[in-house]
Amino acid sequence: MPMEIIDSRFTDNNHVELLRNGAEYFPALEREIARAQYEIYLQTYIFEADSQGHRIAELLKQAGQRGVTTRVLVDGFGSQHLPKSFIESLEIAGVEFMFFRPHISPWTLQKSRLRRLHHKIVVIDQYLAFVGGINIIDDFNVPHRTPPRIDYAVNVTGEMVFDIHRYVQRLWRHVAWRHLKFTNLTLEPLPSPSAANSMNAAFVIRDNVLHRRDIEKAYLTAINAAASEIIIANAYFIPGRHFRRALIEAANRGVNVTLLLQGRMEYFLMLATHAFYSEFLQNGIKIYEYRKSFMHSKAAVIDEEWATVGSSNIDPFSLLLAREANVIVKSRSFALDLKQSILQDIENGAKQINSNAWQHSHLLKRMISWLAYGLVRSMVGMIENKSTQRKSHPKK
Repeated sequence: MPMEIIDSRFTDNNHVELLRNGAEYFPALEREIARAQYEIYLQTYIFEADSQGHRIAELLKQAGQRGVTTRVLVDGFGSQHLPKSFIESLEIAGVEFMFFRPHISPWTLQKSRLRRLHHKIVVIDQYLAFVGGINIIDDFNVPHRTPPRIDYAVNVTGEMVFDIHRYVQRLWRHVAWRHLKFTNLTLEPLPSPSAANSMNAAFVIRDNVLHRRDIEKAYLTAINAAASEIIIANAYFIPGRHFRRALIEAANRGVNVTLLLQGRMEYFLMLATHAFYSEFLQNGIKIYEYRKSFMHSKAAVIDEEWATVGSSNIDPFSLLLAREANVIVKSRSFALDLKQSILQDIENGAKQINSNAWQHSHLLKRMISWLAYGLVRSMVGMIENKSTQRKSHPKK
């Protein structure tokens, strides 16, 4: 069943609140799940059966038991270790549960098998939504007893919630048809409340049909229009040629460009990020690596007026394969709030990469980074070629 068009449109009647890390996100989420009266949609890449996951699950079960339509959609790869007993306890309590692409084949380069549900969205009673990069997992659930991971989400009320609700509902129905489950979606639209401190904002998605480049285009449009400052905090940063060129051109016209990137390498291919350090540094772009703990942020602020928070990294996985969702806010107060938070992350846990030191002291690291980048590009090329071949020679 085809997905319907979800327009990336800006509306004025919204209020968007920044939530820093699980410490702010989970109390707000738990409070709203407990208040739900009609309907809950929770869609996430990772749902972990740790202490935080059990708290959310218990509230979802309570909602299901009191008659709230409660639907949970998780990614088949990100949540592959979720115990069957955990899922069954949700379903017994009346929670509808499905995996997005449950069949996992890690050794294939088939594009369809690598398409994942990477967004993190919760919509409650068509009244309020949470969008961001925070999975259902405890911030302290990190390797080697490091400090808690850092990330962002937003709490949204107002007109934009209709767009978010429409998207998660359509996606649920789309996956339900794949599972041969015919879901009743008869809940009538609820009236939209007026949002306090109205903000101009938009819900922007990336999918594999009608919105393949919407998030990337939104970034590029804002970067190309930047007049004074660009701050990007991104965990997995392997930008394509157009994105790199846009940042360098901005720096060359006098825009102060700052990147906060992940300093702890979780996977070998993350070293591909280092392949661009020399070019960026030579063009005056400041690079900071967050090393205090694991940074999973996907956020940006431009000219203290335009800001985004969401699930999309700037890498081939997010921009070419996964379902992603970001909220873009055109509000000086919100942008300044996010900017101050990112600058605090830089101050409290990041180290600046020195241009001269990088050029003269990291030859081996630079060589390895280009090897990793070459592997990333080769994998992307093979995926695209396989996809093109299947389109040229469809199965009969």
